[in-house]
Amino acid sequence: MLNTAVKAARRAAAVINRASFDLDRVAVTEKQHNDFVTDVDQAAEQAIIEVLQKAYPSHAFLGEESGTTGNVNDESEFVWIIDPLDGTTNFMHGFPQYAVSIALQQRGVITLGVVYDPVANDLFTAEKGAGAYLNEKRIRVRKLDRIAGALLGTGYKNGSAKALDEYLKMYAITAERSHGVRRAGSAALDLAYVACGRLDGYYEKNLKPWDIAAGSLLVTEAGGIAGEFNGESAYMTSGNIIAAGPRVYGQLVGLLAEFA
Repeated sequence: MLNTAVKAARRAAAVINRASFDLDRVAVTEKQHNDFVTDVDQAAEQAIIEVLQKAYPSHAFLGEESGTTGNVNDESEFVWIIDPLDGTTNFMHGFPQYAVSIALQQRGVITLGVVYDPVANDLFTAEKGAGAYLNEKRIRVRKLDRIAGALLGTGYKNGSAKALDEYLKMYAITAERSHGVRRAGSAALDLAYVACGRLDGYYEKNLKPWDIAAGSLLVTEAGGIAGEFNGESAYMTSGNIIAAGPRVYGQLVGLLAEFA
């Protein structure tokens, strides 16, 4: 299944890379304020589904662009959770921070994750119980004891004035207590970066399952922790996630619990 998911991710990346050479020809639609979809997102998602569906015709799909197919509420199902282009706004502007994200949920548990960066040709993979890898080399979260030495990632989904105010308060708290906070624009890559030690922690609210399914498995299989702002584990449902190595995770929860 991992090999098939990697094949699907590379197929989507080929669609994305071809389009990146002529961004002026990319058709853009605004789903809601500052939330965009392009014809590239749609074509990349279709490429992924075609590969997976051919191999596993009985499996269900939850895609950012195409929605649900099959009975995704039945925990006996295999459900592929797909974000064909995480970081669409970055892609539209030629900012090289975006990725393909594919995860497999088996009986309600994420068991496989692939995050592929088509710009850097970085392939992050994880299987439950088998570790996390970057380009076939084992990766681990950084063993950092104190948040004071951490480089953190975050994100913000455009929303209400209240949501923006909350985000800015969280940013002020974490920026003051860490080495720095980066908002690069792709949750999937931010989580992959935590898994391989490029970031020491990551937090964001109001995400969707396809934003975090694959990346959160990378983190946990790399020895880190992923959870909600209150320390609970239902981040796939709430969309609110903190991910980091064990000690930094505990400190981030302590700092951000008031925003749970």
